[in-house]
Amino acid sequence: MRSITVDLGERSYPILIGSGLLQGIGERCREAGLPQRSPLLVVSDSEVAPRYLSVVEASLRGQGYTVVSHVIPSGEASKSLAVYEEVITTAIQAGLDRSSAVLALGGGVVGDLAGYVAATYMRGIGFVQIPTTILAHDSSVGGKVAVNHPLAKNMIGAFYQPSMVLYDLDTLRTLPPREVSSGLAEVVKHGLILDKEFAYWCREHASELLALDAEALGYALERGCAIKARVVGTDERENGLRAILNLGHTIGHAIEAVGGYGVFLHGEAIAIGMAGSALLAAKLGRDREIYEDTVSMLSALSLPVRLPAEYSEDALMEAMMHDKKFKEGKMTFIVPDSIGAVSIINDIQQSDVREVIAQLKKEGSPW
Repeated sequence: MRSITVDLGERSYPILIGSGLLQGIGERCREAGLPQRSPLLVVSDSEVAPRYLSVVEASLRGQGYTVVSHVIPSGEASKSLAVYEEVITTAIQAGLDRSSAVLALGGGVVGDLAGYVAATYMRGIGFVQIPTTILAHDSSVGGKVAVNHPLAKNMIGAFYQPSMVLYDLDTLRTLPPREVSSGLAEVVKHGLILDKEFAYWCREHASELLALDAEALGYALERGCAIKARVVGTDERENGLRAILNLGHTIGHAIEAVGGYGVFLHGEAIAIGMAGSALLAAKLGRDREIYEDTVSMLSALSLPVRLPAEYSEDALMEAMMHDKKFKEGKMTFIVPDSIGAVSIINDIQQSDVREVIAQLKKEGSPW
């Protein structure tokens, strides 16, 4: 088992990565100090629950816990205020108290939604992340929890850290190929922002990663989680450095919003956004090789790097105006300076972004 610590002083917590962790979740919760007298709420989705929910429930009950579960429909559309209210209703009816905890069993949607429930129920109760997708190696670490608004992704949320993250690699074996590629977008992102060698390693080992080779995937997830843990430990609430984790997300979130949270998977949208950030870097005078290498890395992982022609530039620009990183009429972008190094630029011209969007619809190299 691989272990990483997110260092936040008294609120530090472990990330455990290995096989067979679901069967021991009850013991882990007891060791973490979750009181057995208070009910636990497990939130999962319609894809994950049939496979793993009974295992988690049995492990928790075996350690003396009272368990209630709430299963949401699979997909980004469940990150809504309506579904949030349904989960809160389950928590109230089940008698969760201030010593209770919410366990998120699923991918990023489940983790974000369940985390926001934990952050707001009785002004905050315990929270455990049990990610079951590659993509969730990113979203389960760092304490960003949220639901979407029809106009903007993750607009309603909080910073709320889990007490632990339990990452059972066995749950990844059932992921369809498209979900695997989507998750690997966030893996290679960590290399693109802070670890040049790891970024190129991802390209060189793309076939093993796509095939879910245990050794390659275990290393990649450990490295990705370690990079994010280091950033979060330095800047928990995104007052500075943590913003670099948003590489590709300004355009990516706009793509998701315009597409109705269903056309592109999150990682696919972020991949297009990272290609866009590299295009923007070229427009701002950075080496064009940054774009070419970024595209080759993403393509090796079977990720899209182009926008469909039907995506309206006006609609995407409007969606970006609702982004949390849009302040005082200026656009903030994370722009690569090289592979493995980025800058936070707060005064990007809207005209430049519009040109990038247009370029993303075309084949060939940037300017």
